[in-house]
Amino acid sequence: MADIFELLKRISAKREEPAKGIDWIIAGLGNPGREYAYTRHNTGFLCMGVIARKIGTEIGREKFRSLTGRAEIGGRGVLLQCPLTYMNLSGEAIRDAAAFYHVPPERILVIVDDVNLPVGKMRFRTKGTDGGHNGLKNIIYQLQSDAFPRIRIGVGAKPEGYDLMNWVLSRFDDKELETLGPLFSRVCDSLDAITDGRTDEAMRIINSAAPPAGKTEGN
Repeated sequence: MADIFELLKRISAKREEPAKGIDWIIAGLGNPGREYAYTRHNTGFLCMGVIARKIGTEIGREKFRSLTGRAEIGGRGVLLQCPLTYMNLSGEAIRDAAAFYHVPPERILVIVDDVNLPVGKMRFRTKGTDGGHNGLKNIIYQLQSDAFPRIRIGVGAKPEGYDLMNWVLSRFDDKELETLGPLFSRVCDSLDAITDGRTDEAMRIINSAAPPAGKTEGN
């Protein structure tokens, strides 16, 4: 007769079998810890918070070395994921979730900060290089593919004399946070088009986001 603890292990294992209905993963990148909460590198986390609130779900379950939540977007099951591995190892957490749910790179949307875009500007691409971003670099390495869609949200170029790491770990000021709010809402508005494969529509929603009034991309 099987030991009761062995039976419990089997029951737990069955519960951990891949759940049905996860068609997409949406992952926002950032660093865990209160000290990083409103830093530029945590733009992905900040955006995920807005998405969860607008969809009406929570990202609070710890799994895949991440905080996760489940949602339905346009009739498709979606895993919302915020890796807790720190930025440079984001790909490990995303790889684990993708393997568990059998989600290919083409259905993994990554939301990430971009120092090459001003605050108030975004870009949507269906694939591409890491562009010097360590989080994207690790995802490409772990998935062995760069064919995953990504939304890059501008956090502004580092000022002259700034170290890049110090810049991305610096906090947004109140005006910048106010600018980002509508952009995060626009990201949420694009998710149905993205998960439905309507790439041109998604690009119109995301890429048309304008810089704050009175500023240009050169500023």
